Amino acid sequence: MRIHFIAIGGSAMHNLAIALSLRGDEVTGSDDEIFEPSRTRLMKYGLLPEREGWFPGRVDRSIDAVILGMHARADNPELLRAQELKLPVFSYPEFLYEQSRNKRRVVIGGSHGKTTITSMILHVLERCGLETDYMVGAQLDGFEVMVRLSSGAPVMVIEGDEYLTSALDPRPKFHVYRPDIALISGIAWDHMNVFKTYDAYIDQFRIFASMVPPDGRLIYCQDDGELNRLVSRLDPAIRKTPYGIPEYRLEQGVTLMRCAGMEVPLQIFGKHNLLNINGARMACREFGVSDEQFAEAIGSFRGASGRLELIAEGDTVSVFRDFAHAPSKLKATIQAVREQFPGRELFACFELHTYSSLNLDFLPQYRGTMEAAHVPVVFFNPHTLQMKHLPLISEQEVKNAFADERLQVFTDSRELAAFLHSLTWKNKNLLLMSSGNFDGLDLCNLAGEITRQGG
Repeated sequence: MRIHFIAIGGSAMHNLAIALSLRGDEVTGSDDEIFEPSRTRLMKYGLLPEREGWFPGRVDRSIDAVILGMHARADNPELLRAQELKLPVFSYPEFLYEQSRNKRRVVIGGSHGKTTITSMILHVLERCGLETDYMVGAQLDGFEVMVRLSSGAPVMVIEGDEYLTSALDPRPKFHVYRPDIALISGIAWDHMNVFKTYDAYIDQFRIFASMVPPDGRLIYCQDDGELNRLVSRLDPAIRKTPYGIPEYRLEQGVTLMRCAGMEVPLQIFGKHNLLNINGARMACREFGVSDEQFAEAIGSFRGASGRLELIAEGDTVSVFRDFAHAPSKLKATIQAVREQFPGRELFACFELHTYSSLNLDFLPQYRGTMEAAHVPVVFFNPHTLQMKHLPLISEQEVKNAFADERLQVFTDSRELAAFLHSLTWKNKNLLLMSSGNFDGLDLCNLAGEITRQGG
């Protein structure tokens, strides 16, 4: 097939472009801005556009399919040209569904943990030698790309985001995938720019769960009260499997999980990750993976990129990076590091970066989420508010929303870096949480200097 990508530079889009090129398809694409790591990866595979911008002349009748990225607007000139020529236009989720229409689709949804659970499942299946297609939202050790599409795999494992499909399609992505097996990790209001009320957000998960066919299964976290209420109102014909936290204990900084009659030393930690593991275990059973096989495989899982990722460590200090941005994610991540290192002081630094987190109406959802940190720090860039067309917020409004007078608030990344450099780091940990990049702060360099100073 000849496939053209509109907005090829996106995280998911460029991975799909690479996957299709590796499959043997002829791939072209355009974008008005392409950032790292997409730029380098597209260049590696010969897919980087010669020039940035939109060029409708590149869209002609020889193209078999056009894939439209979320970044592209409805008036995109290349999209208009494709519509004029009546070419098949797919959103990213629509294309994945079409490619997996005859496969058994396992879709991982939830307000938190989607990427990690999907990554765990893929890690276990790979260790067990089971072939599967997949789409996951982070780079994984041992996997060349974040997307795989083949003719032979009977199953596809998909991370199911609840955000909108494209500029032409307002459906949440996970509705488009139509799950045979659905997993929901938990529900906590997010994406306020799209789902204006909590009830509207909850309803998307009700629709998703209701899509499970009679011969399918819904796997869900029974520790989530909102999710339990939702499941109790579903059609009784839907087969349901709940999961909770497995037995575990900490020994000399290592989490030992009880599974299949054995204690499995884990390379990850935190109660939220133990919940993720049990969800992945229930899903892997649907592939015929025994609990014994799962236990043997999960011990070597080191986590997904950017999810409680250790980026530097010394003898008495560790620096972690996490994608946490929603209130529930923030609280769980902070508690995990605090529990894992009870003898160290925890500096937790969070960037307000998403539309919801920068919205004064949503900010009170963060009340109490950083209480477990010894030193809570919040950073936001006022320019980001302008870019998202949101009213400015003050440092005091942030403190009031978090209900924590200990909170230190920074609006300049240079001042934040200077503050962190000024500290003595012996017997301390730093946790950096953001879906952005702290206004271009070099986190790896910062982490390296901190760990060298802390010893």
